[in-house]
Order: sequence, then structure tokens, then C-alpha cells
Amino acid sequence: MTVSPTRLSLTAAGTQGLQRLQSLCMDLCHVPTVREKGWYLALMAPNIKGPNFAWLDPSRLYCHPQGLQDCVADLLQPFQGDPIDMVAGIDAMGFILGAATAAALQKGFLAIRKAGHLCVETVAQPYTDYTGREKVMEVRSDAILPGLRVLLVDQWIETGGTMRAAIQLVEQLGGVVAGVAAICIEDSEGGRWIRERYKCAHCVPPSLQPRLNRHQFGWD
Repeated sequence: MTVSPTRLSLTAAGTQGLQRLQSLCMDLCHVPTVREKGWYLALMAPNIKGPNFAWLDPSRLYCHPQGLQDCVADLLQPFQGDPIDMVAGIDAMGFILGAATAAALQKGFLAIRKAGHLCVETVAQPYTDYTGREKVMEVRSDAILPGLRVLLVDQWIETGGTMRAAIQLVEQLGGVVAGVAAICIEDSEGGRWIRERYKCAHCVPPSLQPRLNRHQFGWD
């Protein structure tokens, strides 16, 4: 997960918009009659614990059966017809979306782990995460053969450091990054670097993107 621990700001989206947001947030069974791209983003849960926590919890939408299905479908739509051999998800929240995406594609799933969790031969890549901390990511060295086309999936891309490390691992092993998918790819320097170089998919409507870039949660 790559959502920074900044304080929640709920924008004044208007009475009607906020009522719609609150209604969807409270009901994990409701399915709207018209399901526009990203409707399920209103299911995300805001931070109620303060600045030491992530500003938003996107994973709540996974609890909604139709929301999860539509999220995966939206992430895969840009890749329809593209050759994809394997899906890789990034530790830890990328495992959920990545595994769901792999199942939808009927492809295998590869876990890209934080260092120290794999008991087999690995390849490692240092990186700086969204909080500015230096970390190391690793992947097993026997899963990616030269030319293998890998779709990389994470929950959220903020600074882009985590995803960029995953890209480097795939390419270091001779794999090809078939694409990058996340619920949101923020308009940060790192996010733009990824968008400019790789085919990307996300779930955020254009009207909502600026708010999420500013870490503001709201819906018109």
C-alpha cells in the first residue's frame, strides 16, 4: 500500500454528493442501478485515527463483492487483448488486488515481498517508500524467465518509489512489464514517470483525480 499518513480532508462536495458518499460508505451490500467506472471508490474508508495512520483505507471496497469485481474489471479493461503471462502483486495490499486480477485472467500470481520473508534465492532492490523510509524489496529468482510478460499490481501509487522498484526487479530478471495497475496513480513525479514509460490502468474518474492527488476525500 502506498498512501501517505497525512490528515484526512473531506471536501465540501455539496449536500447531494455527500449524502451519496455517506450512503454508499455505510452499505457494503448496496449495488447502484448504474455502475459507472469508479463507483466503488465511495466505499473507501477515511482515516479516523489521526496523522500517524494512512489518510485513507481503500481496502474497504474489497469487502463489497460487486465493488471488488468491478474494480478488477476496470483495472483489466485497458489490457484487453494484451499478452500477459503472469500477475505480480506488491507487499502487502497489492497481494489482494493482484491475486484477484490473476484469478480473473486465469494466470499465475507472483508475490513481490519486503526483504527478509522469502526462504529461497532472491533478487533484491533498495527503494524509498512513500513515507521517505529506505527499504529493500525482493522477489524469488526462479519465477521470471526472460521475455515473460508481467502485469504489476499495487493498491495505490503515491510517490512511485515502491512500484519503480518492482519494475526494476522484473526487468533485472529479463521480464517485460506488460503494464502497471493500481486503484489510484497520483500525479506525483514518480507517478508521472511510470505513466510516461508503461501502459497503466487505474480506477479514478478524471473529476476525482485532483482531490485524491491532494489527499482530499469527496464525491460530486
